[in-house]
Amino acid sequence: MPHLAWIGKSAVEKHHLELPFRLIECDKELSSNQTSTGNLILEGDNLHALKSLLPYYAGRIKCIYIDPPYNTGNEKWKYNDNVNSPEITDWLDKIVGSEGEDLTRHDKWLCMMYPRIKMLKKLLSTDGSIFISIDDDEAHYLKVICDEIFGRNNFISNVIWEKKYSPQNDAKWLSDSHDHILVYAKNKNLWRPNLLPRTEKANARYKNPDHDPRGNWKSSDLSVKTYNPSTDYPITTPSGRVVNPPAGYCWRVSKEKLAEMLKDNRIWFGPHNSGVPSIKRFLSEVQDGMVSKTIWGREEVGDNQEAKQELKKLFPESNSIFDTPKPVRLIKKILRLATKSGDIVLDSFAGSGTTAQAVIELNIEEHSSRKYILIEMDQTIAQNITTKRINKVLSRLGEGESTGSNKVNLSVSLGFNYCKLKESIFDETGSINSEVSYLALARHIFFSETGVPIPDISSIQPPFIGEYFGKCYFLFANSKNSRENGLNLASVKMLNKYSGHKIVFAEFTRIGASRLNKENIEFKQIPYELIIS
Repeated sequence: MPHLAWIGKSAVEKHHLELPFRLIECDKELSSNQTSTGNLILEGDNLHALKSLLPYYAGRIKCIYIDPPYNTGNEKWKYNDNVNSPEITDWLDKIVGSEGEDLTRHDKWLCMMYPRIKMLKKLLSTDGSIFISIDDDEAHYLKVICDEIFGRNNFISNVIWEKKYSPQNDAKWLSDSHDHILVYAKNKNLWRPNLLPRTEKANARYKNPDHDPRGNWKSSDLSVKTYNPSTDYPITTPSGRVVNPPAGYCWRVSKEKLAEMLKDNRIWFGPHNSGVPSIKRFLSEVQDGMVSKTIWGREEVGDNQEAKQELKKLFPESNSIFDTPKPVRLIKKILRLATKSGDIVLDSFAGSGTTAQAVIELNIEEHSSRKYILIEMDQTIAQNITTKRINKVLSRLGEGESTGSNKVNLSVSLGFNYCKLKESIFDETGSINSEVSYLALARHIFFSETGVPIPDISSIQPPFIGEYFGKCYFLFANSKNSRENGLNLASVKMLNKYSGHKIVFAEFTRIGASRLNKENIEFKQIPYELIIS
């Protein structure tokens, strides 16, 4: 499969692996109904944030929607990690040498996106999907790197979204009126989109001109282009007119099947019984939903102008918050296609928080319980726009301005925890940070060893932290009594109740290698044998 090459690629291909795991600390004052489970706003650089979320959510996110910088040349996007900080050129110069002098904004953008998409893939569930908004400036480069990361065989579609209605008469070439939404599955063989609710417009196509007791129906073609001589025969209408299929076509059913359909009144010959025969498709028999098309018009999902009005309604005091926000209806369509109740939705370029509003409104409409995780690096945006938008949406809904019903009894699950990225789990000397809790360290160890989060944190009973494919993991640490942070005869006796191979992390051991081998115990010393990144 062809791969895309750019200046700096070799420097960032494994950059996500080199980042440290950082602590996550919740801020109760900025949280809303902080007793809620699942909803999270995380303030901090999104690459570091994604890495820190792995021990909690790797393989658990059902749908990812991101609206990254489009790299039009007019944006002032910036990120704090050294992949694409303002010093990116100097940083890459050291790695790629003289080639660094030729860095373009496209090289920088690809250096920013590549490790993030790699990390996002790790967070997706095996039956999950990712939707990425982009425009023509980088869409085709993005397609190629996504083909490389997800596999070209997992590409689903390039959705075209009509983002504005009025043409730009001052456009130098053509007036740009659409964006792309690239859609990939983690595993295309496992992912299937949900059917969309049938619309009134779609149902209006069904009529009942012959007063059939089975209800409304619409006619569909009886002829097909795939020619088969056995189904090329004349049909006599009730009025006596003889009708043949068009030249090169044939009927889609045999004579015998046609006789059955005539007897069941499933063939329509028009109001005067002399028209070309067609099949009656009853509304009551069609599938309960509609397959999505790949062109999404503004009438169906909204446009940039609608999105601006949504923000203006929530922030009337602000003249301009974002130039090209996404409408809630657009994100809700994505969520309808890709999620169901209980699923987790991630947006790592959260911005104004449209994704959270879409989750909240859809949960209310469907009485469902999707959860959202938002990541926003800009503290001002995260605290003054993202969180305030969600709180205003919750307040508005709580006052009765719901999506089509009377006053809504909001459950606590619609709130969120507001968290911030803190220090690395390990300090610059490789020692464990003194602020690391037992649970945080346990999660790090289990994920580093297995590649998956602890399935159920309620099952943690120190020193036991989890079991995976016949191996039990234990952690002796963080006790004020130093003797309890090591492996001794008493702790070995306690471990005897666990069967299978036992992997023990502790600060020290007083048990010899032969005894450990006899007891089927593998000792790993903290911090030296912990995986740091």
